[in-house]
Amino acid sequence: MTVAIPAGILLPQTLLQTDLFAILATFVAINTIFYVALAVSKILPKVYITDWIRRNNERSETRSIHPAPNDQGPGGI
Repeated sequence: MTVAIPAGILLPQTLLQTDLFAILATFVAINTIFYVALAVSKILPKVYITDWIRRNNERSETRSIHPAPNDQGPGGI
């Protein structure tokens, strides 16, 4: 004869209400959030702070012999 155990009941209720179980559940929750944040940060493109902040020693115009597409040069229209 087999005894039917209701689905979802794996641990006794007294164990689920202990402080140790609450600490363990909190640790697992924080660990999960941390790894989700790491996974999302790997998916997003890399952000360079220097793209947003202009430094004093950075040129405002290019000095290349190949001008930028929007640069019309000295005889531009």
